[in-house]
Amino acid sequence: MLSAQITYGLTGLLNAPSAEMQKDKTVMLGANFLNRELTPPTWYYHTYNYFLNVTILPFLEVAYTCTLFKAEALGLGPYGYSGFTNQDRYFSLRLRLLKEGQFWKYMPAVVVGTSDPFTSSGSVIAPTSGNGYYNRFFIATTKHIQIGSEELTVSLSYLYNKRKEYKLNGISAGVVYSPSFQPQLRLIAEYDSKNFSMGATYLFFNHLQAQIQMQNMKYFNAGLVLKFCLK
Repeated sequence: MLSAQITYGLTGLLNAPSAEMQKDKTVMLGANFLNRELTPPTWYYHTYNYFLNVTILPFLEVAYTCTLFKAEALGLGPYGYSGFTNQDRYFSLRLRLLKEGQFWKYMPAVVVGTSDPFTSSGSVIAPTSGNGYYNRFFIATTKHIQIGSEELTVSLSYLYNKRKEYKLNGISAGVVYSPSFQPQLRLIAEYDSKNFSMGATYLFFNHLQAQIQMQNMKYFNAGLVLKFCLK
């Protein structure tokens, strides 16, 4: 069972992309606690997000993610509002170009994708400002490496956006280890082009996945994902 990224509600590592895909017709419903250090500067406070994710075809995944705003951050405090009163909404998409080992034994899987590609402030692709807070484009590769009875999953990706306050333009990478004696557990270490992070996911009852993360090795984030497959 693959992990859903805390930040974006997509299949991936912690914050960095991977080229792994969920099984066809997999549905994920998730909610996460996001430390303010993990979010774009618009969120100067801890917040939460929730998402719906569907793998429509074996090679196509679509997600819809909402991140909560506080009234004070929107300037609504003087009008008697407080706490979480609004949310940022965006779509994400992942498309697999190559399956692992498709043309030769050592070929990695390749996925391209995007999150929050448009902003309503002009509806521009790859916005530099406006409300495309989680805007990014990426290409990711993933390879599974067998070491005796154990297996490591190695991912390498390139991230890009033109945001003024949260620019992405660099390499990210990560390693996942799922011990053979406890296959429901996934231990993850990554560099997401900005921070080094470590985390873990654990699958309970074949459907409920818990995830924790120490972003930059000191900021706590966590989430729960309900996963099921439509017939």
